[in-house]
Amino acid sequence: WSLFAEGLQEPLGLLHHDGWIYTVQRGELSRMRDHDGDDRMDELQTVCDTWKISGNYHEYAFGPRLDGQGNFWITLNKPFGSEPFGRQLWRGWAVYVTPDGEMIPAVAGLRSPAGVQASPEGEMFYTDNQGEWCGASKLAHLVEGEFHGHPWGIDSAHDPKSRVQHPGEIPDGLLMHEVVEEVPNFKMPAVWFPYAKMGKSPAGLVWDTTGGKFGPYQGQVFVGDQHDSSLLRVALEKVDGHWQGACFPFLKGLDSGVIRVAWMEDGSMITGSTNRGWASLGTRPYSLQRVTWNGKVPFDIQRMSLTKDGFQLRFTQPVDVETASDPSSYRMESYTYKLHSPYGSPEVDQERLEIRSAEVSADRQEVSLSVSPLREGYVHELIADGVRSANDQPLLHPDAYYTLIRFRPSSDDE
Repeated sequence: WSLFAEGLQEPLGLLHHDGWIYTVQRGELSRMRDHDGDDRMDELQTVCDTWKISGNYHEYAFGPRLDGQGNFWITLNKPFGSEPFGRQLWRGWAVYVTPDGEMIPAVAGLRSPAGVQASPEGEMFYTDNQGEWCGASKLAHLVEGEFHGHPWGIDSAHDPKSRVQHPGEIPDGLLMHEVVEEVPNFKMPAVWFPYAKMGKSPAGLVWDTTGGKFGPYQGQVFVGDQHDSSLLRVALEKVDGHWQGACFPFLKGLDSGVIRVAWMEDGSMITGSTNRGWASLGTRPYSLQRVTWNGKVPFDIQRMSLTKDGFQLRFTQPVDVETASDPSSYRMESYTYKLHSPYGSPEVDQERLEIRSAEVSADRQEVSLSVSPLREGYVHELIADGVRSANDQPLLHPDAYYTLIRFRPSSDDE
């Protein structure tokens, strides 16, 4: 190890681009490089410092990440607690900085958006932490002009620079799918992470672009969780124009709370972790660890996809036909959350689901579940603890959580 740069103010992301290392500090987007070849930073430039800070607690800035148009996206945490130093614009917003340094306030209604990342196609996504006006932690798609539910900072929409239309008074206490009808630019998430079942504090995320070097999850998303010192897995699909999908447990027991994740050239994953400010299940104050695949394919649910009358499960290994075709091998329920001012939301409007049939495919790696009822705006929780593999192994993780925001149109192929 050697020291490259010091004196930065809470840099919470690094991005190598065009010979520079970009970082977002508390009050600016900066870029730095080693100009004379001595392995120390000797050139530091301000790219953009249009957003301001008041000095209130928790005014973190996360990023930067590049979208498909070359813009640098940054998510700005809302302040927590008392505000002895007043307020500044754009807190609780996602902004992007153009290649020529102009800041565009693009998306409002964020709370504690600790992770921001571009998909391989250049679309932007972020993670947010459960709390007031954020009923459950989530992964959401960032699209300019949308509002994600938290009213703190929404008055910044009155500023001429805003790309978000002010949503008006935010209803306190509606179910999430009811908010869609009341607030025209309200954005539902891609995936909710049910509290405690799927961590408590999601942060950095990466798409699996390793080409199979990290196991049978190519194209899926891995998310670090700070509280649980864990990694989560997400399989997304676009249904009727909206990204949604299922999340799954992946790996627990890391040394500290995972904040950032990144790929190495050999397909291994580096996790950067801390428990500064919040205790994590991993008790070390900080850690940098490498996660590698041992080459053995576990028996797991590889993907959970929506069909017209239920869900299709793809497994990583062939299943035992007898157990996989038995509806009693599965249990399902659905629930949603409230958009309200109290901290977090319980699982509300819960309903046990009927699994009417389970059909196994010819290759014995897919099962089609006919499920009733399906509900828009609800998590559909699956427990498949009765399913066994062809060699009589239980699932490594029998639970999956599909966030159903939109039904599949009848014209879509299965």
